[in-house]
Amino acid sequence: MITAKQGESPNAGSATDAYIRIEGVSKKFGEFTAVNEVSLDICRGEIFCLLGASGCGKTTLLRILAGFEQPTTGRVLIDGVDMANVPPYGRPVNMMFQSYALFPHMTVEQNVGFGLKQEALPRAEISDRVGEMLALVKLQGLERRRPHQLSGGQRQRVALARSLVKRPKLLLLDEPLAALDKKLREYTQFELLDIRKTLGTTFIVVTHDQEEAMTLGSRIGVMNHGGIVQVGTAHDIYEAPNSRFVADFIGSINLFEGQVVQDPPGSARIACAELDCVVDLDRDLGATSLGPIWIALRPEKIGITATPQSSPDNVAQGVVLDIAYMGDASVYLVRVSTGKVVRVTQSNTRRSDEPIARGQPVFLHWHRSSPVVVAE
Repeated sequence: MITAKQGESPNAGSATDAYIRIEGVSKKFGEFTAVNEVSLDICRGEIFCLLGASGCGKTTLLRILAGFEQPTTGRVLIDGVDMANVPPYGRPVNMMFQSYALFPHMTVEQNVGFGLKQEALPRAEISDRVGEMLALVKLQGLERRRPHQLSGGQRQRVALARSLVKRPKLLLLDEPLAALDKKLREYTQFELLDIRKTLGTTFIVVTHDQEEAMTLGSRIGVMNHGGIVQVGTAHDIYEAPNSRFVADFIGSINLFEGQVVQDPPGSARIACAELDCVVDLDRDLGATSLGPIWIALRPEKIGITATPQSSPDNVAQGVVLDIAYMGDASVYLVRVSTGKVVRVTQSNTRRSDEPIARGQPVFLHWHRSSPVVVAE
């Protein structure tokens, strides 16, 4: 698996086993730049997720890969072949749209086999390949139904089978699970992982859903304003965001402005006025300490107690404003002494005889390995 190395451009990939190579691709619509100088390598058999908010350029980049849009500058190579003069129908690519775009007058098997029929394959081969795909997506017995007779999840699987039946080397998925409810979406995510293992197809998935990207993606590319700002595994991006934007975008986060007061090798101390305490870290900051810095602290990495802590560092005092009981976890909103509101998440691993209540004074504390320091 390839990840961006320390000190590399956030767009950087690796020349090793690059199956899809995007080199300096930009796309302008008039004066508007939808994709801005994106360079990226994607491995064969990988599920790569493009994650970002609406309007960040991820779908435009997907359409460039499919051949529906031509880049203003840069080029795209698939398996070493420059796609500049290759039309969409000539590329080893298929695309599954968010709307699924099923033919309402056709049955499930007719929808799945439509592309094979257009290629004039023998009827027996079409039947065998359609049957193979329907078994793969667990739709046996529904061959004769039409789209209006299917659930949302079943229609999604028909669209997936139709996309895969032509055995593309690369499958592009644009918000493929957006129309599904939460439980079905989670189930289908694992189905997609199983299908990728079975077929070895390379997937590029566009999504705004962070949980979906973190579940599916071998790697994730976070996009903002047309560019890729960080590439890495879900763990890399969640635990070591490279900027304030990525830290704030991925998951829940508490961000506090700070001032470095000590940065000896292997540790650092940061004065944080918003928490009215010193944040002690188990690592030095290096170049990060040269400009304005932000302390990023995940809610689940903060402890909350009614009793004082022995250490003066990594401790803040406050009062509980509100509590949301989520079943597996409880979320606390705590106003610390400076007025800053801090979000704390605690797993409900055991039943507490003395639960923390609204309005109760509390102490927040965290391990020195928990905070991440990021620049603007």
